[in-house]
Amino acid sequence: MQGGRLRAARAGDLAWAAMSGPSRGGRVRVRAPKRVSPRAFQKMAAAAVWVLALTIVSGAAVRLTGSGLGCSDWPKCTSTSVVAPLQFHAWVEFGNRLINAAVAVAAIGALAAALWRSPRRKDLTLLAAGLLAGLLAEIVLGGLTVLYKLAPGFVMSHFLLAVVFLGDAAVLHHRARIPDGAAPRRRVAVVGRPQILLARAQLVLVAAVITLGTVVTSTGPHGGDPSARRFGFSLHSVAQLHGTTVELLIVVTLAAMWSLARSSPPRPVLRRAEVLLAALVAQAAVGYAQYFSGDPVGVVAVHVAGATIVVITALRYYFGLFDAQPAAGTGTAGSSPEAAGAVSAPPVSAPPLAASAPGAVPS
Repeated sequence: MQGGRLRAARAGDLAWAAMSGPSRGGRVRVRAPKRVSPRAFQKMAAAAVWVLALTIVSGAAVRLTGSGLGCSDWPKCTSTSVVAPLQFHAWVEFGNRLINAAVAVAAIGALAAALWRSPRRKDLTLLAAGLLAGLLAEIVLGGLTVLYKLAPGFVMSHFLLAVVFLGDAAVLHHRARIPDGAAPRRRVAVVGRPQILLARAQLVLVAAVITLGTVVTSTGPHGGDPSARRFGFSLHSVAQLHGTTVELLIVVTLAAMWSLARSSPPRPVLRRAEVLLAALVAQAAVGYAQYFSGDPVGVVAVHVAGATIVVITALRYYFGLFDAQPAAGTGTAGSSPEAAGAVSAPPVSAPPLAASAPGAVPS
């Protein structure tokens, strides 16, 4: 494997030399590209998580202020100007587009960094490529959302795709923290099977809560352009279903914490469970305040920001239930920071969600 990496690196250097062209005297000028360290790559992955969370909130600001058509054209703001005119709604929309440009830089930069990382890892390269694919999909869907005058169905899809985009970045950041001496696809659980199953149920419920939240939004007053036709559901009924799912998620989280407390887990695992519970309770409180106060714009914006926090904290809690297993022939590899000193439990089957691989099961 090491020989293959060296051959790939040499091939890359020769390709770089060919692009550089001949220098004086007819000799080829070889300029070795600067490699990206694992630490630098971790920072880039973390930046991708934060900028994606920011773009979700800024996109909500566009919708909540009714600025979705502040820029009537795409990719330009207007048919005659790239930059927005001096109008409030135009600059809210244009500001969101500027943040989206930062997302583009983060996605492209992460992929380039994964390709030049030393050593290069296939799992990080694929996840970084996923960021670029998500960026391209968001661009297409964003254009369709504008062309269809912010119809709630397109707005809903745009938001859900952004959440998936954010999840990919969170997985990338987590895997970037796994030491290179540990096999990325071989991990062991630091808790028992019941805790793993409860954690997977939490992830499923988080996905259901986010999806139902977008259905509530697409049924209510903030689902898109004021003149766009909303979903034909009863707002009270879908809001009640959404709230019940949140309550079920909190109950499962409490059950997970009770199960963890009985099994004496590593302290970081219990701490992350507490953080997740706090995020869920706060998000539920904001949601009920939003419903009973008539959906004020400011509270809705806080609710959207809380949704991104719930997604990140739920994924971080799940990741913390596993520890990297040393690769064959490497001896004792460094463990991930969140699970240092933990005792391994029997391996369990891998979940359908990306980035989860307890035991020695491919993720």
